[in-house]
Amino acid sequence: MTTTSAPASPPLTRQVSQHVSQSVFDGSRLRVVLLVDVYDGAQQQFLEAYEQLCNQVASVPGHVSDQLCQSIENPSQWLITSEWESAPPFLTWVNSEEHVEMVRPLHNCVSDTRSLRFHVVRETGGEAAGAESGRRRLQSSPRIGDGVIRHALTFTVKPGNEKAVAKLLADYAPPNPRVDDTTRLVRTSLFMHGNRVVRAIEVRGDLLAALRHVARQPEVRAVEEAINPYLEQDRDLDDPESARVFFTRAALPAVHHVTTDQEPAGAVRHALYYPAREGAGMRLAELLAQRDEAAADDPRSPVLRSTIFQRDDVVVRLVDVQEGLDADAGTVLGLTDPARTAELTDLLDVAALGADASALRAGSADRLLALARMELVTDRRSPDA
Repeated sequence: MTTTSAPASPPLTRQVSQHVSQSVFDGSRLRVVLLVDVYDGAQQQFLEAYEQLCNQVASVPGHVSDQLCQSIENPSQWLITSEWESAPPFLTWVNSEEHVEMVRPLHNCVSDTRSLRFHVVRETGGEAAGAESGRRRLQSSPRIGDGVIRHALTFTVKPGNEKAVAKLLADYAPPNPRVDDTTRLVRTSLFMHGNRVVRAIEVRGDLLAALRHVARQPEVRAVEEAINPYLEQDRDLDDPESARVFFTRAALPAVHHVTTDQEPAGAVRHALYYPAREGAGMRLAELLAQRDEAAADDPRSPVLRSTIFQRDDVVVRLVDVQEGLDADAGTVLGLTDPARTAELTDLLDVAALGADASALRAGSADRLLALARMELVTDRRSPDA
């Protein structure tokens, strides 16, 4: 009598290229940590708001569990941790309008928050002790970064005011790049596509400290006040809640970053706008990420670096290109064959690009590149970046 063992479960995570330093698409589980400072005397109100919130979050697809902890040393310090099946469902929820409204009661009780997100790489004990390695959805290997944190903000202005806004955003004096002894601004790139503004920020050190530093600079505050009348979404920077909601909605997080082994000296930065059909933003970003990984492994690719930013149905790709934007339109776009072009077109809201879907499917990558290209407003680097 012979016996055969059951085949090992295949890993549920995807092995990513060594050129990828950041990605939310490998399938590994996500741990979210929220550090919270609660106003003195508001602890019970905060607890009640959390209990209401956690009941709502429990039904969100991809949510696994959460915990609320209070400091044993300082009763005003709290910690919320949550586990998610993977990063995409969490990002879909946290970037939604539903989330903005859901967390309002919490923010009435807190003076400060800090959110940290981690892929689970290894674990011991608990459920992990008896789990098959292929079923644990762990990140397969550590990623090696370049010490730079990437983030973006996006908002829209009232149609007809694009030139006035571009001038305001291009003419102001840059803020001091030094935030503190450990944090500094590296680069700020600002692009527009129609009435949509995208500001991409690169930071060494603490991103939150850098964003707060920039917001406090008089020259930045002045230009932010100057563009207020042109914004489609009203905001009052003197009202903390109004400012918080605006910048929460404006956040455009980086979901994928890839860099090649080539030195990017002389590379030119471009931004490409991929408006997605409703509900297709995350899938579109994932498709672009897959193509970027393949291109990074190809020494012939003109794309030296690529960062994909995504929120809801807004997808923006920031690329550093060596041979000019038109050197290889298909590769620059993240497309290398007609099938990929058709797949991308199916996910795009082509009307938002001012195009006809059938024309794009039948047309060339050059046509799509021309439609997706964003206009550069300003690109500033720190002198010692």
